[in-house]
Amino acid sequence: MSRLGRDTVRLLAVGVTVAVLVGAAVLLAAGLRDTTYEGRIALLAGPVTGQDPAVPTGGAQYGEVVSLTLPALAQFARSPSVLQAATAKVPGSPTPDEVAKAVSVELVPASGMARLSVHAPAEATAAGLASAVATAMIDADLLAPVGRLRLLDERPEVALVQPDWLLATGLALAAAAAAGLAAAMAYRALRPGGSAGERAVRDALAAAGLRRPVPVLHDDDPTVTERLGLLVEAAERPVRVLPLSADLAVRAKELGSECGELADHETPAGTAVVVLTPAGREQEALTAAAGVLPGDSILVAVVLA
Repeated sequence: MSRLGRDTVRLLAVGVTVAVLVGAAVLLAAGLRDTTYEGRIALLAGPVTGQDPAVPTGGAQYGEVVSLTLPALAQFARSPSVLQAATAKVPGSPTPDEVAKAVSVELVPASGMARLSVHAPAEATAAGLASAVATAMIDADLLAPVGRLRLLDERPEVALVQPDWLLATGLALAAAAAAGLAAAMAYRALRPGGSAGERAVRDALAAAGLRRPVPVLHDDDPTVTERLGLLVEAAERPVRVLPLSADLAVRAKELGSECGELADHETPAGTAVVVLTPAGREQEALTAAAGVLPGDSILVAVVLA
């Protein structure tokens, strides 16, 4: 397998491993949360019929009573008297103070309806508390004498609200994707082999079939000429600087002249090639150039301009 292929496999392995671990951690965290059920029941306000004629029952009075009383149901449902009566009827229920934090009342506008919700750690407890709190609110007869609360349905609805596996799965997938991508990018940025440009050069040379290491230098390095001269002198061959873009031709001639002055060969054999290429991740031209070098030439360095 080529180096490019091995690097791709490692990159995918890092990303997939981190994604799996993060996704599993999110699901585990969701599973470790306390199980919570929600019991829901609806209360409906209605006028009282067949009452004493001496008691006014005009529509305006009933409407006023309902509009003034229903908003107070949320606070009344958390009152100590209601909660003590409700928890006394439900075996294994939390304390009244704990239930007070788990009770909520939602008013449906222009309907005379209130939805009561109670959270509890067990399904039966949530259903029992919802019914008991609703019954206590009805028994308080808050709308008397012109109206009365009644249950819309005698049987409360119960639903599992925590852990929410659908939400947890969605969060786990999103977190896994983000973590895997971040890990892959971090691995690519921090893995051994220098900067992204240097790695792109090495990948391009590997794609051209060059297996031996080739030094990668930077043209903005003040010592680039001296380092090239040492490499050319070690190769004991005349130097040829090959530019891979037209705008690098002048700089290639300068480097060739400077390296030629530093390297003096009595018996040159072949050519020591220095490739001058634009810095960046796209190095297809370098792959092509390295693949067509003459057999008696040796690539001694790649310079990123």
